[in-house]
Amino acid sequence: MTDGSLSQDEVLARFQRLIRELLKGEIKRNTFRPWEIELLLDIESCNLRLPSRENVLRRWEKAVVRQLERGTATLPMKLSQFLGRKP
Repeated sequence: MTDGSLSQDEVLARFQRLIRELLKGEIKRNTFRPWEIELLLDIESCNLRLPSRENVLRRWEKAVVRQLERGTATLPMKLSQFLGRKP
């Protein structure tokens, strides 16, 4: 996933907006960056169970925010990557 047209702050803002929409259960926009679509498809493929979905998304958000703020990533890691590295 790459998107050189966005700053680190813009990527972070878009990611956090996506997470808020997912937690509310309602996505109100109709335009997405390619990496956002990849994230949505990845989330869908993870088959999160409803009771743990909110907790998993919040933990993933915190991990991505840390990565982006530290500059160790230019785009958010996929949820499947996050889940794969957790015990």
